[in-house]
Amino acid sequence: MDLKNQRRMAAEILDCGENRVWIDPNRAEDLADAITRADIRTAIESGTIKALPKAGISKGRTRYNAAQRKKGRQRGPGSRKGRAGARTPTKRDWIQTIRPIRAELRDLRDSGKISKSVYREFYMKAKGGVFKSRAHLLTHLKTEGHLQEAK
Repeated sequence: MDLKNQRRMAAEILDCGENRVWIDPNRAEDLADAITRADIRTAIESGTIKALPKAGISKGRTRYNAAQRKKGRQRGPGSRKGRAGARTPTKRDWIQTIRPIRAELRDLRDSGKISKSVYREFYMKAKGGVFKSRAHLLTHLKTEGHLQEAK
C-alpha cells in the first residue's frame, strides 16, 4: 500500500518532515482512501496520523571528548592543527620563559645571595636567551660559583 501522497500532505499540514510523520499501521487501509487535505486533517484529529517528536542531536560524545581534552588527552602530534607558533605565539613563549628568570634574579639580588654585578651579568645573559628556564639559571649560577648551595 502506497501512502506517499498522504504522508507528504500530512508533513505539510503538521509542518514537519516526511520522516517524522507517523501513520497508524492498523488503520493504514482506511487512510489509502484519503486523497484530500481535509481527509488528512480528519485523520490527524482522530489520531491516525501524528508528528513524532524531534530526535535532536546528542552532546554525549562531545562532552566526553571535551573532558578527555581537559585531561590533556587527544593532543598528540596527530591532533594538532597549525604550527607551534600558531598554537602558542613565540612572544608568549618568550614571556613565559624570561619573567620567572628575571624574578629569580631579582629575588637573589634582593636577598643578598648574588652581588649587583653578578645580577647585571646574568640579567644580560638572560636577555640574550642563554637560559631556558629558572632551574637552568640556578645551575649556571652554582657551577660558576656565584651561588652557594643551601646546607
